[in-house]
Amino acid sequence: MPLLIVFGWLVVSGATGSFESKLGDVATNDGAAYLPANAESIKADNQQALFWDNKTYPAVVVYQRTSGITAQDRAAVQSDATAAAALPGLRGAVGPVTASKDGQALQFTVPVLNTTDAMHTTVAKLRGLASSHPGLAGHVTGLGGLYEDLSKSFSSIDGQLLLVAVGLVILVLILVYRSPTLPILVLLGVALASGVAAAAVYGLTKSGAISLTGQSQGVLSVLVVGATTDYSLLLISRYQEELRRTASKYDALAAAWRAVLWPVLASGVTVILGTLCLMLSDLNSNRSMGPVAALGIGASLLTGLTFMPAVLALTGRGAYWPVRPHFGSTASTKEGVWGRVAGLVGRRQRVVWVSTALLLVLAAGFSAQFKASGIALADSFSTKTDGVAGQDVLSAHYPGGAGTPVTVIAKQEALDPVLAATRGIGGLTAVAPLTAAGDPANGTGAANGPAKVVNGLVEIDGVLDTTPDSPAAVHAVRQLRTAVHQVAGADAKVGGYTAVTIDTRDASDRDLRTVIPLVLLVILVVLALLLRSLVAPLLLVATVVLSYAATMGVSALVFNHVFHFAGADPSIPLLGFVFLVAFGVDYNIFLMHRVRAESLQHGTRTGTLTALRLTGGVISSAGIVLAATFAALAVVPMVSMAQQAFIVGFGVLLDTMLVRSLLVPALTLELDRRVWWPSRAGLKRSATGSGTASEHQPQLIH
Repeated sequence: MPLLIVFGWLVVSGATGSFESKLGDVATNDGAAYLPANAESIKADNQQALFWDNKTYPAVVVYQRTSGITAQDRAAVQSDATAAAALPGLRGAVGPVTASKDGQALQFTVPVLNTTDAMHTTVAKLRGLASSHPGLAGHVTGLGGLYEDLSKSFSSIDGQLLLVAVGLVILVLILVYRSPTLPILVLLGVALASGVAAAAVYGLTKSGAISLTGQSQGVLSVLVVGATTDYSLLLISRYQEELRRTASKYDALAAAWRAVLWPVLASGVTVILGTLCLMLSDLNSNRSMGPVAALGIGASLLTGLTFMPAVLALTGRGAYWPVRPHFGSTASTKEGVWGRVAGLVGRRQRVVWVSTALLLVLAAGFSAQFKASGIALADSFSTKTDGVAGQDVLSAHYPGGAGTPVTVIAKQEALDPVLAATRGIGGLTAVAPLTAAGDPANGTGAANGPAKVVNGLVEIDGVLDTTPDSPAAVHAVRQLRTAVHQVAGADAKVGGYTAVTIDTRDASDRDLRTVIPLVLLVILVVLALLLRSLVAPLLLVATVVLSYAATMGVSALVFNHVFHFAGADPSIPLLGFVFLVAFGVDYNIFLMHRVRAESLQHGTRTGTLTALRLTGGVISSAGIVLAATFAALAVVPMVSMAQQAFIVGFGVLLDTMLVRSLLVPALTLELDRRVWWPSRAGLKRSATGSGTASEHQPQLIH
């Protein structure tokens, strides 16, 4: 039977192995993939599309000579603009070459079609033109240039990210188990799970059932590596324990599989349900993350509970070579690291939980400093790209909103009052309706002539006099919305990059108020069903929420004062919450399920300390593996990915090393039998002292 299961998985691998490399073909990395659904800015964007055959992202080609632009520079830039107009992938005319007031810069705007091929090809050729003039620094920025940089940041995600994640897993497994065989078996499982998850995500994305962003693709890769390794480690560790007590490797495997089945299933279901709650988010990027992450966890569960048992049945004790767990051998339960930790918790339970809780509360106090009100697109890269360099030049010599206009769509009969209201907003310049001959991408909307009317609608465009994602720009657009909404019968809607930024922030605030309570409710229900208790689930959820708050506090200090990040995407706190709380409860499930099993035989005190000694090593190893795999996200040169890497990586380590190892066991001892309320039946009263009736059981990892 094990051989048939392994053979079946190899057949599945042959059918699904190629899909991981195909995910990039269906992933969307342009701005639309991250926009809030049903927001005013999206409605305005959809209505604006009626005025044009295809949507564009303006690419701003900007040049700088600090000593002053020369006549030769003007001729060269004009030649570039002429060459740009002949490029494929444009919609509309290339804007005129304009000089800055200080005479040190030149720029023109190119309306690039919002398609992946057009963006990549056109921006690459524009950068080739701009960089061909010695002494004249040229860059391609604006939404076209910056979104191309964003796309390139995720382009290596299939190879480099997985390579780093897998390398970290191999290192951790070798250090923990001192066996060259186990990492190979685990990584085989990872490869199988990755193929199944990729095939499912690819098929659903291709059919239009879900969307895939570069961010979701990156998280899927590390999530499958980390989760598959975690679930495999639990079985490997318990199997090692049973092999010491059972002569037959098959009987030992059956006992180990039965022991880990329910906690692994409960763990996987908790994470799946928690991530699926993201589908209720108003942000498309979060909605994409939910089903993608759930599919990854599902594939990891399937592999961990089928392939890993089969391959362990075939390899038996040889899987642990050179340190084989022979029948009748013992491993210390007292002298190891986790024996000493259990001894400390048993002797000083109140001091342990009070001091640990105070430390977490202190760290959580800094969470108010976490800046998640948004981050400028130019500040979103952890390395300086050509688009970022160009944005610096553009901001230094031109109005901050050049190349990213604010758009108002209104009914034709309300054109005059809406135009007047728009012109009355401070911070907006060059306000004019789009005419039949005009093009907002090149600033000719102010041309004389009647406004262009499509389906009874008109378009009004303006340019901000500051950067489009600055506080001043946000304030101006909010004022604009208030003003045009008050025009009777106009049904005016405000769009553009700044409006999208505002809607994204507002949607993130709503998500925090709706998704977080739902995630907590789902986790409480799963824990209550597994532990048959109400007190224990409340205790566990409270500790992981405190752990999350402490993580955000430490992250705020690190991001603000060590890495000096300009801010954070509004979705970061929610994603951090979902992953940290789900995985934090994950590890507590592994611990408390063993605590309950031991408590049924020996009482809560003995059961808690025994479970801590027996599971401390494997759960901590699993936490280190998951933290290491999420840390691999930092190789993607995006601030948001680096922030997710730190939040999840540090948070998982904090939870496994401090919360699950000290706080939860100490609180469980403090509450004693009350922790299992209302299902006290069958739980023995705790014996005095910290000794256990299960000391003959082997310690797996020291």
